[in-house]
Amino acid sequence: MAELPKVIIDCDPGHDDAMAIVMAARHTNLLGITAVSGNAPLAMTAPNALVVAQLLHLDVPVHAGADRPLVAPARHASAVHGESGLDGPARPTLDRTLDSADAVQSIIDTVRAVDDVWLVPIGPLTNIALAIRQAPDIVDRLAGISLMGGSATVGNVTAAAEFNVWADPEAAAIVFGCGVEVLRMAGLNLTHQFCVDRQVIASMRACGTRTGSFGADLFEFYLSSSNRRTGQTEVALHDPCAVMAITHPELFSFGARHVAVELVGEHTRGMTLVDERGYASEPANCEVAYHIDRDRAMELFLASVADSP
Repeated sequence: MAELPKVIIDCDPGHDDAMAIVMAARHTNLLGITAVSGNAPLAMTAPNALVVAQLLHLDVPVHAGADRPLVAPARHASAVHGESGLDGPARPTLDRTLDSADAVQSIIDTVRAVDDVWLVPIGPLTNIALAIRQAPDIVDRLAGISLMGGSATVGNVTAAAEFNVWADPEAAAIVFGCGVEVLRMAGLNLTHQFCVDRQVIASMRACGTRTGSFGADLFEFYLSSSNRRTGQTEVALHDPCAVMAITHPELFSFGARHVAVELVGEHTRGMTLVDERGYASEPANCEVAYHIDRDRAMELFLASVADSP
């Protein structure tokens, strides 16, 4: 049997972050979870990570990280995820605490101690950029970085920019430019192919597990908030795609591209500029995901929920 990939999840839970942790718990050797400011302030995202770890009975460390971007002020997504970042389900009483408030050092120490770790950032890239900046030697020790963020087409916060990159574009520029051997990007052009609707929510609830009920309650809120804002009747399950890009890459098609992060543009700050010209003025630095086998991926996702506590 093949060895499970060794993974650190860096997250800002976030409804889809919670489901990405469910996927990682079932299909990876999960070494730790680090939290960052993003969908909600760090004061909420770090406890949210603990809530999910507790729900899944995960015996892994959970660390709090950066409470603001490298340069810009912190900005959040309460209109999408609610004030807590995990609005919807009844919030359980926590019976565990954070292992530290130094996620960056935990990332550095783990990567130095364990060969071939995958970093899976599914929120703003602040923690990852800080770790690379403080300990550039870790880049060559990584198996790779698989991130949810950016887009090869349009944005969501602005016409050009996706939230995770827009929230800290300076950090994203460090990560895209770090020279890691494998960098995979699950951007909006990909994740909008993998959506949750009322039928999927019913299937989650029908799993009969606490995780299924928790997830269904999460996505009832997530879908309702999206419907109020945009009129959509389905919502993208963004973050699990970054996990599956490692655990089940056969579900995806990727293209090698050069990706740059726009830091200055009045209308394009936070954009991931994907070079699609067919000839490269700069070498490819990213495996951009373009297509997901939605049916097989959803079957895998629902099976992971059903196999959870």
